[in-house]
Amino acid sequence: MGRPSTAEIKRRLVHVSGSGMPLLYILGIVDWQTLGYLFVLASIAVTVLEVLRLYGNLDWRIYDELTREYEQDNVAGYALYTYSQTFVALVFAPYIAVPGMLMLTVGDPISGLLGSAPVGEMKSLSTLAAMFTVCFALTAPFVIPVAGVVVGSVASAAGAVGATVSDGVKPVVAGYVIDDNLSIPPVSCAAIAVTLTLLA
Repeated sequence: MGRPSTAEIKRRLVHVSGSGMPLLYILGIVDWQTLGYLFVLASIAVTVLEVLRLYGNLDWRIYDELTREYEQDNVAGYALYTYSQTFVALVFAPYIAVPGMLMLTVGDPISGLLGSAPVGEMKSLSTLAAMFTVCFALTAPFVIPVAGVVVGSVASAAGAVGATVSDGVKPVVAGYVIDDNLSIPPVSCAAIAVTLTLLA
């Protein structure tokens, strides 16, 4: 595996910085409802920026550094990143949604630095294993206290599998790359929720 480029490291650092939003709730700075409102505002803001970038004259240098080639003419990853977190914040309970957010903001950049794969191809097994381990560790502290050790561990593992699969390969549907910034939170949260429901 080659050394990550400077641009890639910058992208990953920006990715991790998104943990600040769920941390507002974890640290008790805002309540869950307020966090949802903040995510909605963030989604509106990135939508305006993306409309200007794609259809207007907004051409900031940061876009050249932080967006990938396949994002140049499509909605960029940072917007999908915001939309997916907003969705889980509005749909799932905090103990399910927060892990989904952290699997994206922490697990995904760690996985990205460990290894990548061309669009449509699977990452290496070692990178997938690392992603699963990190995601399980991020999820268990939130789910186990609510569901108990056995059920909580199984649900945490299911969420980690969902995130790992979403991160492991970027499928192409109708010529559009399904970015893991969009898929990780909803897939992982749905896996946790379904598992908890089945084992309740």
